[in-house]
Amino acid sequence: MFMNEIIIANNSLPQLCGCGLFAASESFIHTDRVPDFCVLIYVIDGCIYVTEGDTDYEVNAGELLILKNGVHHFGKKKIQKGTKWIFVHFRISADCNASPFYPDASPLGAYDATAESILTLPKFLDSVSARFEKELKTFIEYAQSDDAYKKWFINQRLFLLLSSLAVNTQGFSNNLTLSDRICRYLSDNIGVPFSSENIEKRFYLSYKYMSHLFKKEKGVTMQQYHNSVRMDEACRLLCSTLMSIGEIADKLGFSDVLYFSRCFRNYTGKSPSAYRKDSARYF
Repeated sequence: MFMNEIIIANNSLPQLCGCGLFAASESFIHTDRVPDFCVLIYVIDGCIYVTEGDTDYEVNAGELLILKNGVHHFGKKKIQKGTKWIFVHFRISADCNASPFYPDASPLGAYDATAESILTLPKFLDSVSARFEKELKTFIEYAQSDDAYKKWFINQRLFLLLSSLAVNTQGFSNNLTLSDRICRYLSDNIGVPFSSENIEKRFYLSYKYMSHLFKKEKGVTMQQYHNSVRMDEACRLLCSTLMSIGEIADKLGFSDVLYFSRCFRNYTGKSPSAYRKDSARYF
């Protein structure tokens, strides 16, 4: 388990202190400080080295870390020139005695929307969904815009950003099995090649155990499920966008267009170009 996790509550907006996209013009060591704000770090290129309390973190490209306020943060290793990352500084207050949020805990219509509840933000993620990365970049763009009403809406947007991150990275419902949580994780990472190592890191369980359980409950392997959601997304993109086959392959994490086309044909019985052509007949 990670230390220094951060709680957000449904009755308290976070307060943005600062944010931006930064590229290191020279090598440096992370600042030694005990900030009164939390720090979200999402690395785009390179690697961020930071220690929080007694825990060392190495945050590589595509990974996310949230540091807690009031804890000693400092660096031990140099962050190299050219490293590029997004940061969000925010203050937050939450009643840790409030009840955790379980969306399926009450029958439809019985949920008390006014009740205080909390969510735990993920401490460290070795991958984030393409959807969240886009939302994060959109948030930064808005925060740096000249919108006259920004000060009224920016903290609301920050709350939505953080709460969606918490919801989409936790299998907190009592009705969600481990296999359901794995399905959610694989669906959120269709643009990333399948990796048993990443799945182990995400769920802190052996891949052998999870693969046996998943196959028993879902009737397919994790890799087959991941392939199916990628191919379903490819079908959608072929029908609803003008993206080239190469662009679609790249978006779904295929470095080889020919291999993507072969996988697509095995899944649908048609080549991507034939599938796109045939789907046009129905519109």
